[in-house]
Amino acid sequence: MFDFSQLRCFAAVAEELHFGRAAARLNMTQPPLSRQIQVLERVLDVQLLERTSRSVRLTAAGRSFLPEAQRILRLAESATYLTRQVAAGRAGVLKLGFTAASAYDCLPRLVAALRRALPEVTLALREMVTKDQIEELLAGRLDAALVRPPVTHPDLLAVRALAEPLVVALPAENPLAARDALAPGDLGGEPLIAYAPNEARYFHDLVQGLFAEAGIRPRIVQQLAQIHSILALVRTALGIALVPAGAEHLRLDGVVFRPLVLPEPRPAELVLAWRRDADEPLIARLVSVLAAMPPA
Repeated sequence: MFDFSQLRCFAAVAEELHFGRAAARLNMTQPPLSRQIQVLERVLDVQLLERTSRSVRLTAAGRSFLPEAQRILRLAESATYLTRQVAAGRAGVLKLGFTAASAYDCLPRLVAALRRALPEVTLALREMVTKDQIEELLAGRLDAALVRPPVTHPDLLAVRALAEPLVVALPAENPLAARDALAPGDLGGEPLIAYAPNEARYFHDLVQGLFAEAGIRPRIVQQLAQIHSILALVRTALGIALVPAGAEHLRLDGVVFRPLVLPEPRPAELVLAWRRDADEPLIARLVSVLAAMPPA
């Protein structure tokens, strides 16, 4: 079987139609260049070049073989380049999971940062709730995931991706919308569109804990799992809701957002999680890109 060195020598001579120029292009002398062509012709058992003292031209077999040799050389170069890029974490496919709420702010900024830093990486994005993302991570069907804390499984690692304050979402006609900021005590008599305890456990516990610390028992009128659905009900003036600040990007007509003033910060957190045993250079690159992102 021929080797790449022989293919490179043949391609150079075939393209230059001159042994001297081909040798100079390959940074070698003419005798070893001629020997490589001769070996290639013996391996193939055909004559590829017709040589005279004044000219070099391709035979019919040489004209047929040249595009195949060029294609093989391009494939070899491409494979070498891609392998090195993957090994360095600069290429490949990154399967990234995310929650619906992370798509309001964190995910778009992270995707934009990844496209700038790693343009040869292909992102395969999947929207799932945190519980399903953890299962997919452990099964190896996701490389990394944007999930709600805590991430306690011993086979997973995690770093904080985002910590955003909660804000109050109100119907525009609600009298509280006239205020610049609100405290939990201002919300005690308001109908609350809350988070479902099973489908949205993280936000349910966060909001209920906040009201409990303030000594308030909220008047819950509905419990839903998705923030965009909660805001849709706020828009109908069914009640108010506490949502992460990133939800303001949804810009729903008829819904206003006001800061929630708390004695101590109680941000809604988002973490990036991945398998502890992940042998994937892209993960290290992903974590670096996330760490370099400016705060929201």
